[in-house]
Amino acid sequence: MSTHAQRERLLLADLLENHGPDAPTLCGDWRTRDLAAHLLVRERRGDAAAGSFVKQLQPRMERVQAEFAERPYEELLGLFRSGPPRSSPFAIKQIDEAANTVEFFIHAEDVRRAEEDWKPRQLDAVFQDVLWRRLEKAARVLARKSPVGLVLRRPDGQTVVARKGTPVVTVTAEPSELLLYTSGRQRVAKVEAAGDNEAVARAETADLSF
Repeated sequence: MSTHAQRERLLLADLLENHGPDAPTLCGDWRTRDLAAHLLVRERRGDAAAGSFVKQLQPRMERVQAEFAERPYEELLGLFRSGPPRSSPFAIKQIDEAANTVEFFIHAEDVRRAEEDWKPRQLDAVFQDVLWRRLEKAARVLARKSPVGLVLRRPDGQTVVARKGTPVVTVTAEPSELLLYTSGRQRVAKVEAAGDNEAVARAETADLSF
């Protein structure tokens, strides 16, 4: 049975293939080849992927990612599309679903929204609910660097306090857009932000990425 993570994996793989290895992304100066290499390091080289969280290991992660990026692009996409090896924790369906659904969704948007003529992807209500549940659990971590109090609200009124503090900015949007906003993609997230103008500007320009 297909999971949301598996669906997002295949969609992201298709995007990477269709855009080619040198297309821009929203991940700084990474091109699509670099993003593909990052995804493979994350699920195939846990020893190096730890560099995302441990500063001392970051040089090793960057070196291993550069080695992946030197491989033929078609090989990178084939490996990513086939899924993690059995030795990877991501090979466990529950872990894959919990850890990769949002990861793959956001990186797919990193590819899509780096283009000038992008349009919002139409997501079904079930998937929006899935993303909202992930957001509810991760909101405080995602917004930990917000310089203002941050409240996230769905159009139906469901609300989560991502960061306590004053002044307060209330950001209203579908869960997919709220996830992009709180993961450092405020510039391309389709949201409505309410609050003091200066506070809204501070929230929109803050570096909320990990």
